[in-house]
Amino acid sequence: MIQGVVIKKLRVIPDERGMLMEMLRNDDDFFQKFGQVYVSMAYPGVVKGWHYHKVQTDNFVIIKGMMKVVLYDVRDGSPTKGEVNEYFMGELNPILLTIPPGVLHGMKCISLDPAYLVNTPTEPYNYKEPDEFRVHPHDNDIPYDWERKDG
Repeated sequence: MIQGVVIKKLRVIPDERGMLMEMLRNDDDFFQKFGQVYVSMAYPGVVKGWHYHKVQTDNFVIIKGMMKVVLYDVRDGSPTKGEVNEYFMGELNPILLTIPPGVLHGMKCISLDPAYLVNTPTEPYNYKEPDEFRVHPHDNDIPYDWERKDG
């Protein structure tokens, strides 16, 4: 696993009224700080990525549908530089994925309906100087193919 990445298995508590699922708590041992919370949605088959942050740590939870979230470590000096990690997240695998700064990440909706991601990053979005650096989703030198792997 890429150094600095954290996975927290989320507990779903169902009852006759519905369900509750805690995502991130300030007493989690990996919690750093709060920047903001936002929701991002992807249509089926759409790839959103690649991008990375120089300062921000992301905390992803897929609350509806399923996404394939892929990480690629490009950090100089990292013992896991060049490593690719793939996570299938969402209703069938409720986890929180913490992505450290400098790790490229992208996601693809793999469910039949749109998938919804909630992110609780450590920094608020800076509209004047965004801490977001993009790489084309397909035309790049990242050793990853977004196509479905049948077989």
